Amino acid sequence: SCVLFISSLFLGVGKTTLIQKVTQALKSSGISIDGFYTEEVREGGRRTGFDVVTLSGKRGPLSRVSSDSSTSRREYRVGQYVVDLVSFEQLVLPMLRNVNHGSDAEKKICVIDEIGKMELFSQPFIQAVRQTLTGSGTVVLGTIPIPKGKPLDLVEEIRSRKDVKVFN
Repeated sequence: SCVLFISSLFLGVGKTTLIQKVTQALKSSGISIDGFYTEEVREGGRRTGFDVVTLSGKRGPLSRVSSDSSTSRREYRVGQYVVDLVSFEQLVLPMLRNVNHGSDAEKKICVIDEIGKMELFSQPFIQAVRQTLTGSGTVVLGTIPIPKGKPLDLVEEIRSRKDVKVFN
């Protein structure tokens, strides 16, 4: 399989924009492509969260700013954001399973933007990404963060794979 990842330490440098442009170019060439990207949600000029957008046009919340500083047991947080794991998994897991169970005869491209802290709260997502990376007929185009602080296991696993090319 061919795996390309774009990595940057900073938000807002254009990783998702680059992924979107490549996706549009591939789609217009008639290439079979599926996947998802994350998009900033803004209200009144400030970021209030992130949405997951699938390439088939479905959209749902990945995270939102929480005004409540107390965390409930079942709440997943990254900084000021509360992650909506149910919404994320409902959108992303069926798409990844579909990519993984297609016929090997058809070359597919799978977009995964991104594999970051919020997404990695989901164990089924981690398993599905590993399965996608080992799938023979799938080309993966994705984004991963550059480690700051505690490294993210799956991100480092991806970074160290022999079949992965990371562009910083």
